[in-house]
Amino acid sequence: MRNNTNNTALLVMDMQNAMLSTFPEGAAVTAKVAKAITNARSKGIPVIFVVVGFRQGAPEISPNNKVFMENKARFAGINFTDFTAIHPDLAPQEHEPVVVKRRFSAFTGSDLEVLLRGLRIEHIVLTGIVTSGVVLSTLREAADKDYRITVLSDGCADREADVHEFLLTRIFPRQAEVITIDEWNNA
Repeated sequence: MRNNTNNTALLVMDMQNAMLSTFPEGAAVTAKVAKAITNARSKGIPVIFVVVGFRQGAPEISPNNKVFMENKARFAGINFTDFTAIHPDLAPQEHEPVVVKRRFSAFTGSDLEVLLRGLRIEHIVLTGIVTSGVVLSTLREAADKDYRITVLSDGCADREADVHEFLLTRIFPRQAEVITIDEWNNA
């Protein structure tokens, strides 16, 4: 199944300067994801960038959302154009879409599903930080939406190495193929 690039898209999720700058493995993951992007482009696989962002003042954050509410005050003074800027080593090309999401899943509060349908995508390849956030949430929702899913294990990272490893070895294989970027590039 790996060799089929028809109806496949690479999702590069939450690889924003603002997030990578606070992430210990940021540089290593960025370098790996850059290789996956180059591979996708060389094979004509669409690359879709997903960022988390809000309107000024973050009115989309409900007091009922524990995780996002903890950061709402911090978001109050943020310039979201700067906050959603993708790392320059991964910069989208002019024709590559950037999807803005409002929660952990790349689908929530975004037009990702409409975009995937428009491109006739049935198989998504996931990269992103953090593994226990955007990758997990997007994988679970994509599985419920009947997408075929591949997770590029070294194109993801989490602040907690044991959580990252547990998800990649125990949880994700139930709903996705889990391979390295080199394995995907050489398929």
